[in-house]
Amino acid sequence: MIEKIKKTEAEWERILAPEQYRVMRQRGTESPFSCVWGKHENGTYFCAACDLPLFSADAKFESGTGWPSYFEPLRNDHIEEREDNSFGMNRTEVVCARCSSHLGHVFNDPPRLGEAGGPPPSDKRYCINSVAVVFKLNQ
Repeated sequence: MIEKIKKTEAEWERILAPEQYRVMRQRGTESPFSCVWGKHENGTYFCAACDLPLFSADAKFESGTGWPSYFEPLRNDHIEEREDNSFGMNRTEVVCARCSSHLGHVFNDPPRLGEAGGPPPSDKRYCINSVAVVFKLNQ
């Protein structure tokens, strides 16, 4: 079981950059295509707030959505999925299991002609805000 990190919102606001705080602590979303995320080297994506390893570069794929997308987490116990009915939509939010920071959403959507989807075998698309993760090369 992952040991939880608990900080006040004031502490998180001091630690995180303004856009990271808006996305990760206030459940925001960055604009699609707002960053260049072409990293496919042998590496790992970590939570930008608490440094927990979240996704392998091997699980990253081009979804065409404008956000980094992965077909599976590095470890299932490193993320939590929560029901999200905000903005009149029924989605599944993805948060860091250690610090509860908002990362993005996961969609169970097999690819269809002309639509983004997750690749087999999972058919899942973890659509993650780029400001919520930090890429590090594997040693």
